[in-house]
Amino acid sequence: METTTLILLGMLVVAVVTAAILLVRRHRSRRLRETFGPEYERTVRETDDRRRAEAELEARRRRVEDLDLRDIQPDDATRYTSAWKAVQGRFVDDPPGAIGEADRLVGEVMAARGYPVTDFEQRAADLSVGHGTVVEQ
Repeated sequence: METTTLILLGMLVVAVVTAAILLVRRHRSRRLRETFGPEYERTVRETDDRRRAEAELEARRRRVEDLDLRDIQPDDATRYTSAWKAVQGRFVDDPPGAIGEADRLVGEVMAARGYPVTDFEQRAADLSVGHGTVVEQ
């Protein structure tokens, strides 16, 4: 084979590999944006590095994927809904108490679903995987 042909083939291989890498990255970014919603943009802003932010979000996704999450039973869902409404009703008269009770209730629901209930930041990170818009609020 001629040197020019080898150089052209090499350039073609490099171009194809580069295009494939770019497509994989674009697909990963799109999937993470869809999964995390506004949490994706917040994490990118916070880390000031898209690749590092995406690595962090991917690690969250894998962590939650490994959890044995379960649905809330209908009777428990009714009880949690009633408790949440009661907490909201107490907020005007006792904001600090209502916030503490709301935090406890969120932890209880997460534990019932199978999330590890550690500190607030870890709970927010775990919830961001499937509920990015809720975590934003």
